[in-house]
Amino acid sequence: MLVSYEWLSQYVDLEGISPEDIAEELNRTGIEVEVIYTRDPGVSGVVVGEVLSVEPHPEADRLNICTVNVGKGQLLQIVCGAKNVAAGQRVPVALIGAKLPGGVHIKKAKLRGVESHGMICSAKELGFPDKVLMKEQTEGIFVLEPDAPVGMDIKEYLSMDDQVIELQLTPNRSDCLGMWGVAHEVAAIFDRELRLPVISEQVPGEAGTGVEVVVESVEDCPFYAAQVVGNLEVGPSPQWMQNRLISAGVRPINNIVDITNYVMLETGQPLHAFDFDKIASGQILVRRANDGEKIVTLDDVERECDPEMLLVTDGQEPLAVAGVMGGASSEVTKETKTVLLEAAFFNPLTVRHTSKNLGLRSEASTRFEKGVDPEQILPALYRAVQLLRQLCGGVVSSDASVHKAGDVEEVTVSLRHERLVNLLGVQISPDEVMDIFRRLRLPAALENDVYQVQIPTRRPDLMMEVDLVEEVARLYGYDRIPTTLPWGQQLPGGLTREQKLRRDARHMLRELGLNEVVTYSLTSEEAEQEIASLYDLQLIRVAMPMSKEHAVLRTKLLPQLIKTAAYNVHRGNERVQLFEVGKVYLTQEETLTDLPEERLQLAALIAGPKAASIWKTPQVDAQNFYELKGILESVLERFGVRDAEYQAADLNGFHPGRTALCVVEDEVIGVLGQLHPKLAKRYDLSEPVVLQLDLEKLLEKDPEVIYEPIPRYPAVTRDLAVTVDENVPAGRIEAGIRKVAGELLESVTLFDVFTGEQIGEGKKSVAYSLVFRTKDRTLTDEEVHQIHERIVHYLTEQFGAQLRQ
Repeated sequence: MLVSYEWLSQYVDLEGISPEDIAEELNRTGIEVEVIYTRDPGVSGVVVGEVLSVEPHPEADRLNICTVNVGKGQLLQIVCGAKNVAAGQRVPVALIGAKLPGGVHIKKAKLRGVESHGMICSAKELGFPDKVLMKEQTEGIFVLEPDAPVGMDIKEYLSMDDQVIELQLTPNRSDCLGMWGVAHEVAAIFDRELRLPVISEQVPGEAGTGVEVVVESVEDCPFYAAQVVGNLEVGPSPQWMQNRLISAGVRPINNIVDITNYVMLETGQPLHAFDFDKIASGQILVRRANDGEKIVTLDDVERECDPEMLLVTDGQEPLAVAGVMGGASSEVTKETKTVLLEAAFFNPLTVRHTSKNLGLRSEASTRFEKGVDPEQILPALYRAVQLLRQLCGGVVSSDASVHKAGDVEEVTVSLRHERLVNLLGVQISPDEVMDIFRRLRLPAALENDVYQVQIPTRRPDLMMEVDLVEEVARLYGYDRIPTTLPWGQQLPGGLTREQKLRRDARHMLRELGLNEVVTYSLTSEEAEQEIASLYDLQLIRVAMPMSKEHAVLRTKLLPQLIKTAAYNVHRGNERVQLFEVGKVYLTQEETLTDLPEERLQLAALIAGPKAASIWKTPQVDAQNFYELKGILESVLERFGVRDAEYQAADLNGFHPGRTALCVVEDEVIGVLGQLHPKLAKRYDLSEPVVLQLDLEKLLEKDPEVIYEPIPRYPAVTRDLAVTVDENVPAGRIEAGIRKVAGELLESVTLFDVFTGEQIGEGKKSVAYSLVFRTKDRTLTDEEVHQIHERIVHYLTEQFGAQLRQ
């Protein structure tokens, strides 16, 4: 919202209050001020002049010699090349020594032998951007109103010295989307008198034609008012109105359209003017659009509507997209003589849907989306009719046609003084509180230490007791509320077991060289389907996705992790080591009726060479699978899990021969493997290895952590090499060794796998290093030999193993 200081001063006594003071106090009371700027781009020495005569230049066909009166009896000869210059015009004249934007300095000049003592300026030369100029003002000189005072400084005439305060409003302060709302706020802050215009009902001046208003969709439009004004002369609006519109960032168009925009900026209530002669039926019907119904809006774009959108029609054809933009078929033009003014309350949700689906935003939709003041609808309509009569010679042709679904209920909110004091932590007196309500113009009564406050319709954000506490705090001054320490029973803080383990897992992964990322919770259906999940479930689709790439809730972290890795690789980071700990969203329902289950998951990815090739040093190929498996085992160990098993698996999106499920106590808790070569090629990843782990299943295990003393007795080491069928997993052999060896076996490590002609077709040799130890004595060779023999016998019986000598 752009607030003109000059315009604001019409409603509030700002004597002794600067724009900087207003900005400071607005910031203090909760309305952020983005910036303060002046409309003057650096103009000096320019005055209003009157062109007395225009003669052709004797030596140049495109130049004219103008005699210009610039006040105080001073006549200047100025050579001008503008096509639209004419005698009798009032124009901006840059005198000798004047300065214009862009570092232009006006000096005495001679053009084709004729002296020129100044310059007649265009709007662009005065620094006006095209977006705030009428079409005719973008070409040629800037023609001012015929009654512009000759000799007046142009900055004063065009309000270029006006300062504009740009407000960054939060959605709850829709009341400040109009100058009157801002005036209420500033008057309350500085405790100044509020001087709003007196508005009365506009009655017909002569018998005329009215309009019938019918509203089919009452829930979308509970209040609609319209009034016909005739005998209008369309032309430019007065300069003071143009100045204020330009200060608000709105381009003047003509007096009728400018009045609707002016009143919207003034009151916060959007209005629209229809050319009444183009409404064939003389009726206004507000209804939902038919499926596929089309309308050409004022921007000359044909738009297709859906049944969730609201239209203003003449009973048959659409005249406007309600609350968003009018239609071209009933646009006000230079030939317009009679207009139908509309003021209404449109459902914010309906307007928001329409604006979003059509990709069309306007000043009106911005206000309707946040909700307008229902008590301001008729005053805004009457204010616009009043200005049409004053500035356009209009004659009211009918009473206002009003469709109203019901009266607005009065809202009263109670505020306990004790509650106010407890929340603010300051002893504020009831008199001070009542004075604040007076300044805010909130009628209030105090009885038994409880304030009964009537909430005006202009403040829909005040709904509960705490809202009134905030209002009192704002006006009392946040800086006056002392800083106090919390009081009451204090308990030592701490982390739950889940929080601690999650934090430990993150710290461990970072210490192991992985970089943590945070990715979107929304992804695409294609990304979800290209790689397997840990769960059998349904996709959860977003009702109105922003894009195809963010259409479903994620059921796994890997798709976004893979995209992040590809993003880095494409920007020169050949080695990527990433992980994420986050929530996934699971359901078995095809149509969601209950909230999805949120489960905590860990995903990791390693891709690319271990180290790039440099001088005399070849590139180091990565053993990514084993590196990530080691990281997984470190995480499992931190969670107290030491008996995880790995089972070969063939899963969608994974390499069919390099993928394993991680199993703990016969339950799958994760998957570790290399991405399928096709998927890796699609994302330009080199040897990518990924990990998915269900952290919540690990948390459910709650394993016991056992601490043991450092061994006092030496260990005995034996190597064991056996030949088995090639399809026997090494993990099953290791599990068998642990089972037979019992407590005396301290560790078992696979150190060699060998295949070849010496072993035989379909066979492989696996070799393990076994470490035996006991806590209370030194083991004898005989004891170790017996255990070794039992192991060999078990492997022979279970796997058909043959001992290699």
